[in-house]
Amino acid sequence: MKIATFNVNGVNGRLPRLLEWLAESRPDVACLQELKAPDMGFPAAAIREAGYGVVFHGQRSWNGVALLARGSEPIETGRGLDGNSEDSQSRYIEAVVNGVIVGCLYLPNGNPQPGPKFDYKLEWFERLNAHAGRLFNCGMPAVLAGDFNVVPTDADIYNPASWRDDALLQPESRAAFARLLEQGWTDAIRARHPGEAVYTYWDYWRNRWPRNAGLRIDHLLLNDELAPLLVDANVDREVRGRPGASDHAPAWVELALPARWA
Repeated sequence: MKIATFNVNGVNGRLPRLLEWLAESRPDVACLQELKAPDMGFPAAAIREAGYGVVFHGQRSWNGVALLARGSEPIETGRGLDGNSEDSQSRYIEAVVNGVIVGCLYLPNGNPQPGPKFDYKLEWFERLNAHAGRLFNCGMPAVLAGDFNVVPTDADIYNPASWRDDALLQPESRAAFARLLEQGWTDAIRARHPGEAVYTYWDYWRNRWPRNAGLRIDHLLLNDELAPLLVDANVDREVRGRPGASDHAPAWVELALPARWA
């Protein structure tokens, strides 16, 4: 089973690139973030024509998440996070695909910091960690995939010095991510590529893509039921270099699932 995460940075404007990648990579599950489209404007018909069932939680202009399943319909099990009834931002959707619970998330960016946007990031992160703890111990195979908007360590960025004031590198952001991993989740890409410079995001500014000035902020986390089944994990880096590309590249894991889960 191949599970991918991809911040598309506008699902309608980059639909040709998304469909191209789906045809090439053929993930069994694709978690999309930053749709920038309301539910009524989500291109569900085009995605279904490409062979994917889909559930989505959109929002006009910003945010939005979707979960695609190749050749099947994902069974939605939740959207949004408990703990703040006033939070109207579309940042989390969850479904079961082939016996695996998949949580697709788009964690707040948090800039500028300090300020209310950073406070919201940390508050949302705490609610995510509370939900993740329950998910980790649910007794079913589970994965959390998405744009976490956190650079976990200095090894996950080309040059931390120029980003020290950014919300993605703040000690509070990193500590929240560390607490998430302390629940027992396996960071699949780091598990497969220890010590390597693996990036998933390259800003459009300052020629950062051609000079590989990247960051790793898109993550796939596996619970104890899935971690032993990890076969491979990587990034479809070349997708970022195509015309009209998102500033993110898709990241993915391959899992050797037993037939009884299908």
